Amino acid sequence: MDSPQALPPQRIWTPSNVITVIRILLVPVFIAVLLAPWPEWFGLADMISNDHKRYLAAAVFVLISATDWLDGYLARSRNEVTDFGKFMDPLADKILVSAALICLVELDTLPSWVVLIILTREFIVSGVRMMAATKGVVIAANMIGKFKTVFQMVAIVMFTLKDTHMVGAPNEALSDAFWCVSWVVMLIALGLTIASLVYYLMEAREILGFKPRSQASSPASSDTGLRSDQSTAGLASEELAQLVSSLACAVVEKATACNATISCAESLTGGMIGQSITSVSGSSTVFPGGVVSYAERIKCNVLEVPTQVLDADGAVSEQTALAMAEGVRRLMGSDIAVSATGIAGPTGEEPGKPVGTVWIGLSTANHAEASLSLFKGNRDEVRLQATAQALEMILKVL
Repeated sequence: MDSPQALPPQRIWTPSNVITVIRILLVPVFIAVLLAPWPEWFGLADMISNDHKRYLAAAVFVLISATDWLDGYLARSRNEVTDFGKFMDPLADKILVSAALICLVELDTLPSWVVLIILTREFIVSGVRMMAATKGVVIAANMIGKFKTVFQMVAIVMFTLKDTHMVGAPNEALSDAFWCVSWVVMLIALGLTIASLVYYLMEAREILGFKPRSQASSPASSDTGLRSDQSTAGLASEELAQLVSSLACAVVEKATACNATISCAESLTGGMIGQSITSVSGSSTVFPGGVVSYAERIKCNVLEVPTQVLDADGAVSEQTALAMAEGVRRLMGSDIAVSATGIAGPTGEEPGKPVGTVWIGLSTANHAEASLSLFKGNRDEVRLQATAQALEMILKVL
């Protein structure tokens, strides 16, 4: 499969990405505040005790953690979600949490086995996601992972302060409410850590070889490479509309469960894909928007499809479908994007591209593919079949 010509690079230094980088740069500040003997360096040892250092370190940690919410809010509200941000944001969280946990072990505040469990989970999940990415599979984050991060950060703050609060010998710890609550929160964080690890392993069981992979069938049915889609062939318009509605419901349900967002760029379908998704209640959480790019100038100016691609391959082509999907994914900042370009008829036939020729493109951060079909039926039926196939491709990725 030929790749589309490269689109203009994304703007990297958005406000949200700058905040993410600052968050990483502040991690050494937190470490220094907590571990370094800076009161002695500045002659403040009589004024600032180790307890004061821990209070200050906890405040710095809370400040750094709060920027995680801020950069995410800015990226979504300003429509500036970038691939760089998607990579750096979770990395910043892992650096902060790992550094804090290691510091707590250094201070003999937290046993090393807790840190071992959390870091082992991070290494395994990172490896699984890398394997999935090499095979074009996106394993979306889920709510377990989000709660895990929240509880870990709350537990780290409490453990940073725990020894400043507890008074007495270690065997009296159980009589100290703050000490007990700190451990309860940490144990919940550990439980969520293990649960999220199990989730990722279950999602990647095919990739890891624990479950036979499903075989995708895409038989070529003519010398031109077109295939006639058998799943929708012969269905009446009413049946196709019902199929589209059912697929759209499944897409919204699955995307919501996976915390994934979807966008679309449509030519021949004229908004059908977006309309089918937005007709489902709750779709606003997974569908930021789409582009109806019927004219070539819209494909170029809005979706940034290279003019040389349109000139060389035409609007109905694999390269154009891929570029449209990639363009709308970047424009909308979505996790998954589909595109549809083709000839719905009854006119518009071109040499080698009969009526019913449709290219469906799909783009994620780590994967791009395009599917070529030859649909039968009238104009509405061709458009409905194209919409159904686009939804099926989204479901496959989800």
